[in-house]
Amino acid sequence: MSTPEHYDTDVLVIGSGPAGGTAALALATYGVRTHLVTKYGWLADTPRAHITNQRAMEVFRDLGIEQQALEKGTPSHLMGDTVFATSLLGDEIGRIRTWGTGDESLTEYAAQSPCGMIDLPQTYLEPILLAGAAERGAVIRLNTELVDFEQDADGVTARLRDRPTGTEHTVRARYLVGADGGRSIVADKLGLPMEGRMGKAGSMNIVFRADLTPYVEHRPSVLYWIMRPGADVGGIGMGLLRMVRPWDEWLIVWGYDIDNPPPQVTDESAAAIVRDLVGDEHLDVRIDSASLWTVNHAYATRLHEGRVFCAGDAVHRHPPSNGLGSNTSVQDSYNLAWKLAAVVKGHAGPGLLDTYSDERAPVARQIVERANLSRDQFLPLFEALGVVGGDSKSSEGIAKALHAARQPDADGAKKRRAIREAIELKHYEFNAHGVEHNQRYRSAAVIPDGTTETVSRDDELFGRPTSRPGAKLPHAWLVDHKGRRVSTLDLVGRGRFTVVTGLAGTHWADAADTLAREFGLDLRGVVVDRDVHDAYGEWSRRAEIEEEGALLVRPDGYVAWRTPRAAADATEATRLLREALTTVLQRPA
Repeated sequence: MSTPEHYDTDVLVIGSGPAGGTAALALATYGVRTHLVTKYGWLADTPRAHITNQRAMEVFRDLGIEQQALEKGTPSHLMGDTVFATSLLGDEIGRIRTWGTGDESLTEYAAQSPCGMIDLPQTYLEPILLAGAAERGAVIRLNTELVDFEQDADGVTARLRDRPTGTEHTVRARYLVGADGGRSIVADKLGLPMEGRMGKAGSMNIVFRADLTPYVEHRPSVLYWIMRPGADVGGIGMGLLRMVRPWDEWLIVWGYDIDNPPPQVTDESAAAIVRDLVGDEHLDVRIDSASLWTVNHAYATRLHEGRVFCAGDAVHRHPPSNGLGSNTSVQDSYNLAWKLAAVVKGHAGPGLLDTYSDERAPVARQIVERANLSRDQFLPLFEALGVVGGDSKSSEGIAKALHAARQPDADGAKKRRAIREAIELKHYEFNAHGVEHNQRYRSAAVIPDGTTETVSRDDELFGRPTSRPGAKLPHAWLVDHKGRRVSTLDLVGRGRFTVVTGLAGTHWADAADTLAREFGLDLRGVVVDRDVHDAYGEWSRRAEIEEEGALLVRPDGYVAWRTPRAAADATEATRLLREALTTVLQRPA
């Protein structure tokens, strides 16, 4: 095997988006030599991804950037009255409380996580990730594109080009992470198996500045869906006004017919679209940019080959419905980074890296299918509003539907019910709490305990916390020795393994101390009601084991192993925990 001096870096990351930035930040945080390159001269120049869900915020909390994200993001109370209307000044069709801001959802969301949701456009997120990575030792190179790479048994040799000068050079790394987006060079060269379809529909983004405060301040939201059946909307049949910054920076998503040549978007035509969707033909508008993109439905069934891994849009390509894109990308890299760190440092066998595909490929498929299904679930609303069929290309259909919905008769009641039910269906896009939190891992890095998980409510709408192996550690509030509230999630992570037990299970914590020295591993034991106090009784209600039992929690906050019973003594606790760690880390027996 090559000696360390034969490598320029341990991990080479290609791409500076949410996946690449998170990979570089996490790896640098874990003390892994990391180089990140991006072919662009700067970071994201359009706001693109923006919804930042609780799980992504938990990752940022663990990596020490949660406060920066909160300072730059729009808080959840301004995100939630998603509006459906004929224009911003026109008839309002209905609203839905979204992203957990509804009265019925607030407690559900707060009980699931110590973190709230925010709106954090990619233009603000990427600098936070890259600055944090650089501060912790990662080498960041802009204007540097990947030309080619080759891998062998010991590492990866990448050929890079400095774009301003055209000069090429090579970098030798132990591993390479391709986070280079939906047109990934890395995924293509690896030949990762992809399922689905690219280019389902065409869309354009128009970023603009206009003060829309009078039209939205009383109904604050991230999204305003505008039905314009008389215009060539293409796509899903709606235009979308998306808040970037309250309430003067905006983005419009506007469809076009992908079967025809792509439109030429000028500042004048973009401004006309803005004024049409707002409903104010005299609106003072400044166009910042316009760009075209396609709606995709594609995911990789394997996310790596040998020493090369792909994350983010490189392996899951889908519309922005549900706000899953950047969140899933962040979680891909968070899953991968601790495994790379463990192998690079010699704490784990290389088989641990195979679990990345095993755990994240099913998630890639799930979120691609969910996002595309959410897009299709606008159809009942189109039908209720008369935008399907003969009147679908004019304003006549929706005018008739809205007129009918205002009548005090049986037909009016039927139309109103159809509209309400169609909007209610959109909870699966805007309040899919279970999709965000119920990701379960099955791999060699998880040891099943033989129990069966019970599903009592809609698995896509509701989070289902559990301490079963393969699930994220449940959040519960505890109290530290200074009387401050801390989450169970604050006791784990930070790049280390954690054994969580109760006061009657101190043998497990002692075993963790013993094995930390034996393995040379960052492993700690946490004893609830010794190190922290279960003052509210929340942990005892959510732990699903007695206090003499134990949980082995991975650096990404996922439960790898659990035992409900006490160890007979420290020797037995050490033996059982050693067996679990050896299995999870894929170490030689």
